[in-house]
Amino acid sequence: MSVPQKEKTEADESAPPKWAITSSGRGVVFFGAILLALIGFSIRSNPSRKLPTSYVLCTPDGKNVYLVDDTNSRVQCLAVQGSEITDVGDLVDIQQGWAKSQSLDVFYTKPGSAIVPGMTDSHAHILEYGASKLIPLEDGRNIKEVVKSVGDYILANPDLYNNKSKIVEGWGWDHTIWPEGRWPNADDLEQNSIIQGRSVVLQSKDGHGIWVSKTALEANMPYPDAVEGGVIMRDSNDNPSGLFLDNAQELIHIPDPTDEDLLKKFSITVRDALAHGLTSIHDAALKPESLAFFNRLADAGTLPLRIFGMRFFNESEEYWGDIVEPLVNAGNGRLHSRSVKMFADGALRTGGAALYEPYADNPSTSGFMRLSPEVINKFVPRFLIDGWQVNVHAIGDRANGIVLDAFEKALDGVDVAALRPRLEHAQILTEADMKRFGKIGVIASIQPTHATDDMWYAEDRLGPERIKGLYAFRSILDNGGRITLGSDFPVEGVNPLAGFFAAITRVSADGTSPHGPGGWQVFPFFARYNADISQGMTIDPAYASFTEETLGSLEIGKRADFVVLSQDIMTIAPEYILDTKVLMTAMDGQPVYGKV
Repeated sequence: MSVPQKEKTEADESAPPKWAITSSGRGVVFFGAILLALIGFSIRSNPSRKLPTSYVLCTPDGKNVYLVDDTNSRVQCLAVQGSEITDVGDLVDIQQGWAKSQSLDVFYTKPGSAIVPGMTDSHAHILEYGASKLIPLEDGRNIKEVVKSVGDYILANPDLYNNKSKIVEGWGWDHTIWPEGRWPNADDLEQNSIIQGRSVVLQSKDGHGIWVSKTALEANMPYPDAVEGGVIMRDSNDNPSGLFLDNAQELIHIPDPTDEDLLKKFSITVRDALAHGLTSIHDAALKPESLAFFNRLADAGTLPLRIFGMRFFNESEEYWGDIVEPLVNAGNGRLHSRSVKMFADGALRTGGAALYEPYADNPSTSGFMRLSPEVINKFVPRFLIDGWQVNVHAIGDRANGIVLDAFEKALDGVDVAALRPRLEHAQILTEADMKRFGKIGVIASIQPTHATDDMWYAEDRLGPERIKGLYAFRSILDNGGRITLGSDFPVEGVNPLAGFFAAITRVSADGTSPHGPGGWQVFPFFARYNADISQGMTIDPAYASFTEETLGSLEIGKRADFVVLSQDIMTIAPEYILDTKVLMTAMDGQPVYGKV
């Protein structure tokens, strides 16, 4: 996915908090503790209870605390002191080992519940998710409904309605579900009188397309005849129609967001992430202003999530790998940014994934590379030499092959474990490339819900033979490769259990698939055991972000980040997984959502 650029009242839900001004002499604005009051909606709607500095938390009906250690251990209790786990095991053993001079409070979760490590989304877009919730574009089942939702949003926001010069931004439209069977254009937006005369910029669900209004189209003129690694869609008169794909999106100028804009989006994401048990998120393409925003929160001690940020690579900018210092453990371990994110190709949904052979449903194209092989082969080794983890978006089989070639050459004779390169998505692979992940040491960062979302149109795009190489994640594991799991939200939803469910069942949330309730047969069972998937949401992403010594499992000495689930997802029937509720999310030993 590319990066283009209420309990006061329900209306107050997205309002920004008050500002606090530093005395640094530079007038740097950052947010104080009131941020937590805004995004910690659980304090209002689901009050959290502060726990003592030292305590033991147990499951009442057996050993339902999943440590996710090397032996997949299960225990009854975990002991917490401060921000760390100090002991695990049976309650009586923990009590015997506790210093008599110290008090020890014991708490129990609800019957039937389970405790797992804090979950991680290995590939997401934090601020973009917040943006996607401002206007419900994805809910539009046709072009007219999407356009209406934009007009309704303008009417509901006086600051927009009363100021036609302000750009209206949205995220999430999905042309693959519309009955019109075509791309949207600027004329579609002009059909709404509220939109007329306004600059509207709407990002597609997968982040690989921008749909703009006539005013926005005119404001960014003139346009080139073509864009390498992108497409300017044109009308019957060969004029830009108002739709721009992949690298062509950069032709549309969007002003840098204000801190107020960033906070509004971030607040929504934090609210939903904590409510679904996410304690860490790998942001898969941070622009400088976004990273600076997170860094200010980390410096202020108010960053409410752990963020592993991948810095966005722009080939037109000066190389920065030997100038910028990687960011590690900022904000007491809440913020890291030691990787670079490149985009090799486009997406399957928008027909931009780079394939060896033409698309089955559009033989005129094989997709395209957003970065040329020459650029990839130049900068992959350069960033690795300068100590950066290199993470590359690749979806099509050609793009994956080119990136794996570059990694194989650059990693020859080096300590791969010190660099941990990642291939983001790795969706369409040749059989030979499936075997290369383990051989080279490249981590496959994958999204099971992409499979159950794309399965409705993927075979039309790829044909019956080539689709056999789509989402072959089981083959990567069987050939000794490492994985890490994510969702790519807002492309998919924020709930990590949706990925857990998709990987096991190969059906949509409603239990359907192109091959019936037994699951999409093209997508092989991801895991032989549920443990494979739970590791993919916990210890595997910790390894993929160099944090496995402190995060990813409930082992002694690690951070006390954990989630209390209403039922045991490791043992219940798969059809009940999505009924599971998060009862509590804890970070550094304290509830940030819910309560015991």
